[in-house]
Amino acid sequence: MTDDNFMDSQRISVKPPKTEQELLARCRALAGKTLGQLASELELFVPENLARHKGWVGSLLETALGADAGNKAQPDFVELGIEMKTLPLNAKGQPKESTYVCTVSMQQTGDLVWEDSWIRRKLAHVLWVPVEADNTIPLSERYIGQAWLWRPSAKQDAILQRDWEELMDRIVLGEQAEITAKEGDYLQIRPKAAHSKVLVTGISDSGSRQQINPKGFYLRTAFTKQLLLEQG
Repeated sequence: MTDDNFMDSQRISVKPPKTEQELLARCRALAGKTLGQLASELELFVPENLARHKGWVGSLLETALGADAGNKAQPDFVELGIEMKTLPLNAKGQPKESTYVCTVSMQQTGDLVWEDSWIRRKLAHVLWVPVEADNTIPLSERYIGQAWLWRPSAKQDAILQRDWEELMDRIVLGEQAEITAKEGDYLQIRPKAAHSKVLVTGISDSGSRQQINPKGFYLRTAFTKQLLLEQG
């Protein structure tokens, strides 16, 4: 049994929230609790660290809040159309790392537009849940912060669209292997795999198929820091 399956076998079912107000009320009830306290309430185990349990914090919060998308290609709270993203904070209360959004298709043809893209749907309405992530604090003792709902402003959406279009142009042209995390103002593309031996099929600049490491879209920490400051 894998670590994820082990957690699934213990999972307590919480009904999905019916309204945004109900979702936010649940978030307010979680704010100020530690991950250990919440896990105890849900009768879930707390791993010693996240080395082999990278998605544990997100899964814990999804369970507590009643997220119901599972592995389906839907926002986490299906009926509300809301995606949940945890925001790990360092000792200074700032975003610790870039935020994973979704995988990048390595075989795009150029027909897809921003308005119809999966990444835009994922970012259309987001529940941000800040969580302590200072490695000097034991996992079970890390606190959950006050969550908030966010929709991108017209300006933010325009910059996200520009980043996405420029990065997708590179993929369509077969330049996946040359893309670096330095590209994009808000969005970046980074490898998304457990190790470098994981490969998927992509398209080279000559149009032929080639094996390449899978990649994902991530929001830069500078952008999520801006979102956090707006809540200040």
